[in-house]
Amino acid sequence: MENEREGFPITALREIKILQKLKNENIVELIEICRTKPDHRTKKRPEIHLVFEFCEHDLAGLLTNKQMNFTIGEKKKVIQQLFEGLYVIHKNKILHRDMKAANILINRKGILKLADFGLARPFSIPKPTQPNKYTNRVVTLWYRPPELLLGERNYGPAIDVWGAGCVMAEMWTRTPIMQGKVEQDQLQKIQKLCGGINPETWPGVEKLELYKKLVLPNDVRNSNRILTTRLRTYMPDKHALNLIDQLLTLKPENRIDCDTALNHDFFWTDPMPVSLEGTLSKLSSSMFEYLTTNPQRSHNQQAPASRQNNASHGMVDRVY
Repeated sequence: MENEREGFPITALREIKILQKLKNENIVELIEICRTKPDHRTKKRPEIHLVFEFCEHDLAGLLTNKQMNFTIGEKKKVIQQLFEGLYVIHKNKILHRDMKAANILINRKGILKLADFGLARPFSIPKPTQPNKYTNRVVTLWYRPPELLLGERNYGPAIDVWGAGCVMAEMWTRTPIMQGKVEQDQLQKIQKLCGGINPETWPGVEKLELYKKLVLPNDVRNSNRILTTRLRTYMPDKHALNLIDQLLTLKPENRIDCDTALNHDFFWTDPMPVSLEGTLSKLSSSMFEYLTTNPQRSHNQQAPASRQNNASHGMVDRVY
């Protein structure tokens, strides 16, 4: 194993430390850590297993089930719990860095749990003379914010908020709203929906490393923002559209934070958020993304490079 400390993967140590710090109803609970014995005969190294509380479903799996028709109140409850969990994560100075529907678990009682902290890391408020230099090869491609695609390394909680906005849209569309094949294609899809990226729409963007290196058609860089117009077909609620408009703002500094999102009118106007327990009780089996046959979800999602590197070493086997 690479990046080990006394035979224990450093990436797993970071994940465990973060999970032990984050105790909240809307964050998956780490129950115990197991380590297998090494097999000297076969030279097999010990394996680390993280054991989590069991949840019957993940959001991606539920959204592929056409029989699952959430009411507006249930959708509000899902999104509200998402931001409550994310608020706790950010309050503890942690970045999740892989927000997506498949990493959102929901138990049979309708309690949402943010999961998979394999890419999570602590963050600090950057200083003008000492910017952060985190890897930008994080977040699954379809949920990756424009600043990371443009090479930003001095980022913060806004990257998770973008992913949460993408997830919120999926509650109505049932599939990811921006499905790029590679980074450049993803950036084009973002601009065609959320507006062109240029110094007028995003002051300071020209300073990002890849802004001038990426060759994009002028009509893409000058695209009009049609996000709410496109989504209105799926989500006629004006408060929902207003919230998602503020979540999927191009310039990260202008994106609202989780606290502001939780106080949005969307959650405080009728119909009010309502538990999913009754609806979920009708399901006879668990719904997980990896069990689905939906090609839009099962394929073409480009995992973060950081996770690809970890996976290639077989460092950790997670058990939910």
